[in-house]
Parts: sequence; structure tokens; C-alpha cells
Amino acid sequence: MIRIEHLKKAYPNVTPLKDVTVEIHDGDVISVIGPSGTGKSTLLRCINLLERPTAGKIWLDDVEITSPKCDINRVRRRMGMVFQSFNLFGHRTVIENLMLAPTDLLKKSKQEAYDTGMRLLRTVGLAEKALSYPDELSGGQKQRIAIARTLAMDPDVILLDEPTSALDPTMVGEVQAVIRDLAGTGKTMMIVTHEMAFARAISNRVFYMDEGGIYEDGTPEQVFDNPLRENTRRFVRRLKVLELNIESRDYDFLGMAGEIEAYCGRNQIPQKLSGRIQLAFEEAAQLLVPALKDVHVQAVCEYSEQARSARWTIRYAGPRMDLTRSEDDLALAVLKGMTEAIEYAWQADEALPNALNMVVRRA
Repeated sequence: MIRIEHLKKAYPNVTPLKDVTVEIHDGDVISVIGPSGTGKSTLLRCINLLERPTAGKIWLDDVEITSPKCDINRVRRRMGMVFQSFNLFGHRTVIENLMLAPTDLLKKSKQEAYDTGMRLLRTVGLAEKALSYPDELSGGQKQRIAIARTLAMDPDVILLDEPTSALDPTMVGEVQAVIRDLAGTGKTMMIVTHEMAFARAISNRVFYMDEGGIYEDGTPEQVFDNPLRENTRRFVRRLKVLELNIESRDYDFLGMAGEIEAYCGRNQIPQKLSGRIQLAFEEAAQLLVPALKDVHVQAVCEYSEQARSARWTIRYAGPRMDLTRSEDDLALAVLKGMTEAIEYAWQADEALPNALNMVVRRA
């Protein structure tokens, strides 16, 4: 078991890990997902001490591996790491790459290391490449060799840092197949990946990382189908978000129109849908702002790349006021023409208790 308490990793200009506390159980297969720059790879590198944490403690079973008295090399023999860039020795054959660490570090005989290496090469489907050199292999083959080399040390824990990110798309499947088989062996594994379907298929737990730590931890079914937190929901559903705030009757209408246009262009939203997103906001704002005594409006547009659909959620202050019952029949008719669904909700315990939810009509 790995136990992490209040782990922090800071660099001069950024702190990717602010406070991580978690337990990883024996046999867990954990996919680590999240936007770029949220500390996913840093977490793995701290766990096997390739990066020294700025603060916090890490235990492997009952041994505090962050203690200055800990034998780091002994710890690393129990943790295998598979990198994006393979890190094979170019001047050695494939089988020599697999034999090197077991003979040097585990003091195995060359015959034992050779036998183990060949068995592992057969496991990853590359026994015929034993006498080849790395530059004679494809990217997918190199990564399978890198996995076999890690397994040659018989580690208790295997850490994989985006193992398919450097590969041509045609080679991704062969590496994923090896990792799927490995996930069924009972080894404890952590895999940083951007492949959501792969993460869902092989994991029993998923860490979504954001805001300096593990933002959400759950089963694949929970994280991908019913995420508990907003940033997770937006990430797994590939939502592109725009937030606008209106704090005055004299708000910058043209500036906000420009922001919406830039948002639609940046996310390659189809032109017709883009126009309806713009018009739905304009009509809602023109209905809402003059009617408010205290102008405090938050408008959030979410565009789903998967569904190619968009929705506005417009929250506002003040007493209960249902815009769908506005007396401005013309503006309301235009608004309804731009949307597939429009509904009002009242949430008394919220700072902005009024909410107008609009699904924009598809292009």
C-alpha cells in the first residue's frame, strides 16, 4: 500500500501539487487524468522520488520513503517506471536492455536474467526482436520493450507516465493491449493517460487532478458517468466553457459579443450554432438587465465537442423572477426560437438564486 500525506511540490514559478493526501491499495489500477499542467506526471515522479517533494510524506507499506534515512535505490527496485520516451539503451540489444538491471541491481545470473527476459518478450509479443537494437524498432515496439524491461525487475508497483502519448495513432492499440493484460495480473498500477476510453476500461479507480491536487477520486463509472464535481464534469464531457459577468446596466455589450465570437471561433463551433449562441445571450440579457434592481448576472456557456451542442446557464440576483413568463412577447419569442429547451429554476440557498437554463438549438 502507498500512503501519501499532504504532499506538496513547488517549483520557482509554479506549484503543481499543493496538498495531496490519498491511499493507494495493493492491486489498485488507477488512471490519472486531467488537463495539462495539473501535476499528473509530477505526482508519479514524486512517488518514486525522481522528484523530491517540497513537503509531505509518502509511505510504501510501513516504510516512509521520504525520510532522509530511506534507501532510495531499494525503494526504486519495488517501483517500476515506464516513461513517454522509452529510455532504452541504443547501443544494447533488446535482450541486453532487459538483462541489465536484474544482473546489476538484483545480482541475478546472466542465464536467469536471460530466461526471464525472453519470457517477458514473449509476453509482450516481441521475442523475435531479442537481438535487434532499439533503432530497428517502431515506437510501439519500443514502448512494449520498455514495459517488459520494467517487469524484469518484478516490481510491486508500476508507474506509467503517458505511455502512448509519443506514439503514432496506429501504434497506440498494441501498447494498450499489453497494459490491459498487465492490469489483470494483480500488480498495483498508476497510469497517467489522456485516453479516456482506455482509462475507463482498465481501471478500478480514477484520479481527476485539478486545482493542485486530486480533485475527484472514484470508480470509472462514477467519474465518467456521474462526476460529483463541476471541473470533472466539464473535463470528461469535453466541455468548452465561457463565463461572462454583468455587474452594471451599462455593461460592455459589444465587448461581450466579441468574447462570444472569439470563444466560438477558438472552439470551431459551427457558424449557425455560433450565431444562435450569440443571439440567445443577447436576447436573454436584454430581457433580464432592465428588469433587475440589483444587476449581478453570471452567464456560463458550455459547448460539448462530443455532442456538438451548447447550453447557457444564466444566474442572477434578486427575488424570484421567471424570465420565461416575461411580458415582452417578441423578445421571448426570439429567445425560444434560438433554443431547443428553456427552463427557469429557483435555488434559494444560492448567492444568485435565479437560474435560466437554455439548450441552444443545434445547427
